[in-house]
Amino acid sequence: MISNFKQIEELFNELDKVMKNKIDIYTIGGAVLLYQGLKSATKDIDLVVNDKKELIEIENALMKIGFVKNKVGDDYKNLNTHYLLVRGEFKVDMFVKKVCSKFSLSEHMIKRAKKVLNLDKLSIFLCSNEDVFLFKTMTEREGDLEDCMSLNKPGLDWDSIYNELLYQIKENGEDVWVTWIGERLDLLVEKGIEILIMGKIDQLREDFFNKFEKEKPKK
Repeated sequence: MISNFKQIEELFNELDKVMKNKIDIYTIGGAVLLYQGLKSATKDIDLVVNDKKELIEIENALMKIGFVKNKVGDDYKNLNTHYLLVRGEFKVDMFVKKVCSKFSLSEHMIKRAKKVLNLDKLSIFLCSNEDVFLFKTMTEREGDLEDCMSLNKPGLDWDSIYNELLYQIKENGEDVWVTWIGERLDLLVEKGIEILIMGKIDQLREDFFNKFEKEKPKK
């Protein structure tokens, strides 16, 4: 487990020394919570880049500094990832533009992200709490619901979360995702979290199921 964001900074500094090209990296997982003191430790570093070429360069650079590819377990199945890059306590999960093959790194997310490191080759951005929250409602990994609860403690811009969800549905043409996200939000409500957009989410789910019934082939 990584217990201090300084460890992640040191990793990026080490990685920067073997990079060839300038690349922007967006972190969208537990590292964001660790940076803000909302989490005491994280086991995964979720990174998003803009294209496959960048991903390959970073993967190769990670392996140059001692990382190896390990297969993932069932709790990663919704992320549509087949391996992690691992070295000691560090587990790096890489994505190109889309996470879970559906959740895109949108222009809105890029604008909300905060630059925390500006190195020779690498610029490191932390995605906003709202975008990390939405990302974590799409996974089945152990601890992600607890992370959502932690992200809610300082307060969330629920309108931003809802608008980003609408954008993602429109952009990717995958309105079925609202049913999965709705189920995860239901669990958070059961844990005492007040979701100010829950009525809107319920309406999106109802619209989806009504549409599904209408389009279902008749016997």
